[in-house]
Amino acid sequence: MDGGRGHVGRTVLVLGGTGEARGLAAELAGRPGTRVVSSLAGRVSDPKLPEGEVRVGGFGGPERMAAWLRERRIGAVVDATHPFAARITASAVQACAAAGVPLLVLRRPGWVEGPGDDWHWVASLEEAAGTLPALGGRVFLTSGRQGLPAFAGLDELWFLIRTVDPPEPPLPRRHHLLLDRGPYSLDGELSLMRAHRVEVLVTKDSGGTMTTAKLAAARELRLPVVVVRRPPLPLPATDTQVAGTVEEAMTWLDDLPDPGPGETGH
Repeated sequence: MDGGRGHVGRTVLVLGGTGEARGLAAELAGRPGTRVVSSLAGRVSDPKLPEGEVRVGGFGGPERMAAWLRERRIGAVVDATHPFAARITASAVQACAAAGVPLLVLRRPGWVEGPGDDWHWVASLEEAAGTLPALGGRVFLTSGRQGLPAFAGLDELWFLIRTVDPPEPPLPRRHHLLLDRGPYSLDGELSLMRAHRVEVLVTKDSGGTMTTAKLAAARELRLPVVVVRRPPLPLPATDTQVAGTVEEAMTWLDDLPDPGPGETGH
């Protein structure tokens, strides 16, 4: 396979944890002369590992991340973390600026409301919790385990909580916990919502196709959906570029200038 301009001898750090990050790592691992290192935050107990080298855990802030980039002679960074991982993105922006390393933010497009949908957009999980009493008493909560305390005080509501790993308290008093990992099917989501008599769905605008079946099921069942908007990207006006697909990210990497001797990482 052709290595492509901008790849020869370059070490690429992929800030990962998403399907896009794994797809990008697989593409880069197949490029002759390219070394790919994927960094995972370590918040999931049994993550799907990408191809290539993998490191697990945080960097300890933007200053330490910048030092790590210099020490490993990283030639480019692609932040392909979850759309709601704003703190990691902010650290990457600062670290890459300090270390003089090109940075691309890879974010899959968000979901778009369609005919038959009854979506209620909110800015935060706290705002989502505030909207629920007026929408339904039986809630399917699919917004991740870290934000569950926002719903802990809603004692009058019942929650079906789905997370990958067991959450820590506080949790809503009346709940059923389901540990599961996508992708999910429409039939499966319909059966789940009907079995638990769900009246309203809560989700973050994660985008992608892995969990869209719940949105289609809510549409078919004519259920309201509370959707938490993505946080704004913490990017300077001109220094950082954004891509929506793995293909766009590969093009960006191809278009980078050939690395100098200090960027090879070998």
